[in-house]
Amino acid sequence: MAHILAEECKELTKALAGLGGLGVEEKSVVAAMGRWRRRPETLAQFRKSFGGLFKADNGSFARVDLDYIHFLEFEYARFKNLTFQWAMHPWERDARWAHQVIHKGHSPTILVEIACTRSAAELLGARKAYHALFHYSLEEEVAYSISGSHVNFLVRLVSSYRYEGPHVHEEIAKSEAKALHNAIQKKTPENLIVNEDVVRILTTRSKSQLRVTFKFYKELFGKSIEEDLGDEPYIIDAVESINSAPVYFSKLINKALKDGADNDSKEALSRVILSRSDVDIEEIKEEYLKRNGTKLEDVLKKFTHGVYRDALVSFVEGK
Repeated sequence: MAHILAEECKELTKALAGLGGLGVEEKSVVAAMGRWRRRPETLAQFRKSFGGLFKADNGSFARVDLDYIHFLEFEYARFKNLTFQWAMHPWERDARWAHQVIHKGHSPTILVEIACTRSAAELLGARKAYHALFHYSLEEEVAYSISGSHVNFLVRLVSSYRYEGPHVHEEIAKSEAKALHNAIQKKTPENLIVNEDVVRILTTRSKSQLRVTFKFYKELFGKSIEEDLGDEPYIIDAVESINSAPVYFSKLINKALKDGADNDSKEALSRVILSRSDVDIEEIKEEYLKRNGTKLEDVLKKFTHGVYRDALVSFVEGK
């Protein structure tokens, strides 16, 4: 009996994200509600065993930890937020994600992601939606509400309208590969993000042109531009997402599912899978398998919970 009780408590602890993962196992919670009816001693044992949700109050009873309640509210909200965002027009969805960066402290890399992985028409649509929803232009808000040396780079990214045709100019690509290499070799903390050549090239050239530039960079200098950039904030995100969106997104997903992932990383899981489910999720799945040796669907089933897990898997599997 004690063994069964311990297993039941462990199951409910896991259901409430007490053993890691994202989301809440709603069915397990509901099952415990019925199974533990008229079993106050079982609930007492659960409170004692789940140190995250409960803590002793002068030894008289175990009371809930309000910080963990806040955490649970966030976990329960994952599916709700995913549902609302799924139903939105993609322009509105991107506009609201951008607004969270500007006014709620979310990572500015989201702006880089939107600017570099959407088509010119999609980015323009997001800017129109932002204007309609919040009565300011997106670029105006970025310019005046975000501080730091990266602001000009972000403004020019979200303001861009890139050429999307097949034409590329190889001589320009070689020249700009050299300009990028020269800037990277001379970089010091924070100066690369304000280098005019770097900003101009990455925010105005077409994605096809930039991929040729990155190809020449490796041919000319023996290393990829990503290797030379290292973890250079915002610029590495722009380069990686332009060079190969599926590779970039597979990395974001993997980061979100790691132990100890921060909230920005966890939020990326919903954002990436939702926004790419109709675009390149199959390519992302291939890259994830290639890089990690396991299927994305299987990892989601292992590390996420409840209806949130079911929704994510549905987006990935397409059924």
